[in-house]
Amino acid sequence: MSKTFIEIKNLKKYFNVKDGKKLHAVDDVSFNVDKGEIVGLVGESGCGKSTTGRVILRLLEATAGNVFLEGEDIIQANKNRLKQLRRRMQIVFQDPNSSLNPRKSVRQIISEPLIVQGILKSKEMQEKVYTLMEETGVAFDLVGKYPHELDGGVRQRVGIARALALGPEFIVCDEPVSALDVSIQAQMLNLFQDLKEKKDLTYLFISHDLSVVRHISDRILVMYVGRLVEEAEADDLFINPMHPYTKALLSAIPVPKIRKESNRILLKGDVPSPIDPPPGCRFAKRCWMAKEECFEKEPELKEYSPGHRAACHFVE
Repeated sequence: MSKTFIEIKNLKKYFNVKDGKKLHAVDDVSFNVDKGEIVGLVGESGCGKSTTGRVILRLLEATAGNVFLEGEDIIQANKNRLKQLRRRMQIVFQDPNSSLNPRKSVRQIISEPLIVQGILKSKEMQEKVYTLMEETGVAFDLVGKYPHELDGGVRQRVGIARALALGPEFIVCDEPVSALDVSIQAQMLNLFQDLKEKKDLTYLFISHDLSVVRHISDRILVMYVGRLVEEAEADDLFINPMHPYTKALLSAIPVPKIRKESNRILLKGDVPSPIDPPPGCRFAKRCWMAKEECFEKEPELKEYSPGHRAACHFVE
């Protein structure tokens, strides 16, 4: 039986904007990540998925809610305890151009977490750096190079090596392949899967690309304007999507068949503003199934089959 590793309960992150209003980036989100599992989190740009990942790691402070790491609430941890917890949870950022310090060499970038945490002595540091480079496919002769001297794929491998330096158990992958060429994306996804098996890692894999998420994830969460609208096992989500928004997302995936008729669902209307969002379902104004109830009452994220949850009044 799977063991819950990360438990997110009623997580909220609001940002203050002008006129005293609040931007609801993450709004009452709850889900679990089991030990050794890869959970994909998908949605349109601006839906709050990256903010969710950063709040879980406390790179951003939560407005409300709890994040439990094997029963311990990360949100309530003091500064010293949080520093210790950083050894167990790390992040791989989307853009290696901006996430790597341009003034530091590959050796310095990978060893920085070890120096901050004071884990290894200088004599052991170089051996550890070379081990991490080997595990992530970074050539040894690049150890003295700087980020601008590396191509995008190698830069991201360095970012992964840095994330692995402290031996974490949980890694948030924040769109880690979206800035890379398609051929490099496949290599990186294979690397993530290999590292998971070798190191028994647990991932929250954030992406806007459903094809990528299906390839790597055990379970998929779908997010829309700060809220989760569907959750299911990866294959189940693609075979039997329940929420209209999920169906629209899946219909947009290109099909590599010349004569296959497209069943694309074209959504009309604009995405609602996350600044003081209106009552009811946030997808209602774009939904072809919407009725009066949808504009008045927010649907609950309910389980309709084992492991498959959806937030829609008319799933049944």
